[in-house]
This record gives sequence, C-alpha cells and structure tokens, in this order.
Amino acid sequence: MSRWAGWGAGPAGAGSSGGPSRAFLGAMLAVAALTAASAAAGGRWLTAALLALAAIYFGLRLFGGLGRRAP
Repeated sequence: MSRWAGWGAGPAGAGSSGGPSRAFLGAMLAVAALTAASAAAGGRWLTAALLALAAIYFGLRLFGGLGRRAP
C-alpha cells in the first residue's frame, strides 16, 4: 500500500513542483497589501489585520524568510 501524499498531490507527490513562482508571490503580496489598505480605509480592522498578516507571509516567502533554501 502506498503512502498518502496529501490533497491534490497527484502522482509525483506533494510539493514536487518546487512551490509558487516569485511572480505569483509578488502578485499575492501586492494584492494582500492593497486589499488590507482598502479594508483599513473602510474601517474593517479585523479584515485589515488578517490581510496585513497575509502580506507579511507573502513578503517573507518572496524575499527568502520562509520556505525552501536554495542549495
């Protein structure tokens, strides 16, 4: 019996493609930051805080603070 590789892993296994591209991470960083600013301007503070955390996460992934290290 083979091991379960995770949801949507496909035949190659989970995470085999190397993760998201830098372009994707940059786009998500920009979207999260702009949406957080918009939510804050509208007075939706909890939404703004969660989106700011998402922007921090994408920034860390983009600039090498999180994720795989290059060999």
